Amino acid sequence: MSSHAQLRPPGRLTVVEPGMLSLVQDRGRPGYAHLGVGRAGAADLAAMVLANRVLGNDESAPVVEVTNGGLAFTCDVPSFVAVTGAPLPVKVGARRRWTHEVLSVAAGEVVALGMPHHGLRSYVAVRGGICVPPVLGSCSTDRLSGLGPERLRAGATLGIGPGRGRLPVADLVVAPPPPDPAEDVRLPVRLGPRADWFEPEALRTLLKTRFEVTPDSDRVGVRLAGPALPRRILSELTSEGVVEGSLQAPPGGRLTLFGPDHPVTGGYPVIAVVRERAMPVVAQLRPGQGVRFVRG
Repeated sequence: MSSHAQLRPPGRLTVVEPGMLSLVQDRGRPGYAHLGVGRAGAADLAAMVLANRVLGNDESAPVVEVTNGGLAFTCDVPSFVAVTGAPLPVKVGARRRWTHEVLSVAAGEVVALGMPHHGLRSYVAVRGGICVPPVLGSCSTDRLSGLGPERLRAGATLGIGPGRGRLPVADLVVAPPPPDPAEDVRLPVRLGPRADWFEPEALRTLLKTRFEVTPDSDRVGVRLAGPALPRRILSELTSEGVVEGSLQAPPGGRLTLFGPDHPVTGGYPVIAVVRERAMPVVAQLRPGQGVRFVRG
């Protein structure tokens, strides 16, 4: 049994305010697509890994993914906490702190996250990791399949695992900032696997047009407002496997960029796939933000 799934964790984290959406996430559960189960996991894996590194946790230790801030919690034992991802103000008791630093938290002291200035998702790690029962080898919440822990609500408690080794010597960690919402984000893509289902003008439109993130975006997919991409082949596509980063183009509908909770199969052609290295940027896109696709 892993260190973050012990039956009697030495501490407990209690949610005071859950914010808009707070979920337990880790690296996800790859390898189950044949069973109809997607990977899920942290939308911004880089931020999740960094939060754990700051505290000396295993990089895969579960954390809390917080969408648009607002989470408040206490720990019933003295704890070290790190918040990464979208930068936002943090209060520890009466003390004003910030993201990307080691926070020393006394037992019963309230840690409260404000709203992010840039980006969308922040990650809260506690030294020792969050302890919840794994499902198919992962503690991640999958919003599409319903696997994993429920979304956090006020009064919910999570176990805190034991810390291993020494706390790393790092007061402040420098991390790349999330994209500025006032600027268009450029996402590298590779065309296909169904680019040949579209007219040549559709490919030119994809690579030369500004799309905009819509408010109905979520962990399943980022919905993008923009021009329709005309198809050359109009027949229906037999459902086939899709991956995170796929750009699915329904006829006359909004282009959808699949996120970590995407379905494992899709019935609309995928015109291109966003490169894996850019997915942490996708995780931080906010409604109204502009997106441009480039080959790369």
